[in-house]
Amino acid sequence: MIAGGTPILTTLTDSDQAVAHAEEDVRGRKVRDAEGNDLGRVADLLVDAEERKVRFLLVEHGGFLGLGEKKSFVPVDAVVRVTDDSVHIAPSHQQVAGAPAYDPDLVDAGEYYAGVYRHYGYAPYWGAGYVYPGYPFIR
Repeated sequence: MIAGGTPILTTLTDSDQAVAHAEEDVRGRKVRDAEGNDLGRVADLLVDAEERKVRFLLVEHGGFLGLGEKKSFVPVDAVVRVTDDSVHIAPSHQQVAGAPAYDPDLVDAGEYYAGVYRHYGYAPYWGAGYVYPGYPFIR
């Protein structure tokens, strides 16, 4: 655990974890907002290995041919629907574009994650009464 009781998170790619069912592995799928706008793609999943749950989607968006792309975390709570080729989220294109930028050298990860939750208007997963949305699970 890190300061403040926030679990340490890591990308699924960098962990020894796996998604329970291959069809639930959303990495590489397009991300679409509530209006169906293409926002980018799911680059990875940020997982809490201790709780064995996905906490954030790492979404790559913007740029052209990989240049100028921005990476942002989107809470798994924002996922409203998953299809064979897309992950649909509740936040708008503008919300994702304005999200706190992904920084692999985070000094205070707990503060950063809290800021991401505040930005999207969701309660953080470490707070009292939090209920996990149920998708996706890892094993």
